[in-house]
Amino acid sequence: MHSYLRAIGFSKPEQKELDQILQDVIASCDEKKIAEQGKNEIFAELSRYFGMNIGLRVCGTYDEQDQFRMEYYFPYFAGSGITSQEDVMVEQRSEKVCFSGACDDVRVGVTLIFYLANAGEYLTERTKGTPGEGFSNLTLSGLSTEGKILLPIQKNIAQRERDQQLTRKRTQMIYEARRGNEEAMENLTMDDMDTYAMISRRIANEDIFSIVDTYFMPYGMECDRYNVMGEILEWMETTNKLTGEKLYQMTINCNDLIFDICMNQEDLMGIPEVGRRFKGIIWLQGSLNF
Repeated sequence: MHSYLRAIGFSKPEQKELDQILQDVIASCDEKKIAEQGKNEIFAELSRYFGMNIGLRVCGTYDEQDQFRMEYYFPYFAGSGITSQEDVMVEQRSEKVCFSGACDDVRVGVTLIFYLANAGEYLTERTKGTPGEGFSNLTLSGLSTEGKILLPIQKNIAQRERDQQLTRKRTQMIYEARRGNEEAMENLTMDDMDTYAMISRRIANEDIFSIVDTYFMPYGMECDRYNVMGEILEWMETTNKLTGEKLYQMTINCNDLIFDICMNQEDLMGIPEVGRRFKGIIWLQGSLNF
């Protein structure tokens, strides 16, 4: 996760500089979330913003002498809006007090696994007796260190409406198939075979990105990394207030899943514009809205 520091504007921090920044976050944080972790320890999540919706989050514990002991830190990007209202399951990672979330959203077709960015709030809710699953109000965001801008596929209004109808139909079939509807399973299998045949026929004379306009796929060995491509709905240029590095923040529509992405301007090939497509690798974060 530390490789994604550059995505929020810390592209080349020396260790001594980074240690000083972390100490400044601990000494003068913008937000503090505290939750009981045991009889003698209190979990604390200290956050400081360094620009529009970006910052560093330092997590650790307070001991009996009220001394803070840092365990880990990570860069975060606060997304906007509600990405999904499907049920979310949360499980603690083995190495430290941090969590991963999982959400089965039928629009994507795969289980979304993300790094839980607001562990402090989650632990507070859990101490109130809230179980580790069943949450249904999720905001996703992504940090990226490599990406490019692609031109859109030219479509008229009728083609766009037809694509939306097909997407809604496929989403409904996936929902029915997960409930055990055998007819829906067969229809999905036939649709996949037709899609494969269509791509095999067209790819001989066309570029793959003129056929496929959006996708959302797991990437690499890490469960919360994804290779995505989606249409840019909004974008803005912002700056890390400490380093002065320029950043892009984009809202993209990927398989009807709308979420925000932040990345360093130096890592993006091309210029973002509304209607163009973003293609890149992201580290997916998520915040539960309680």
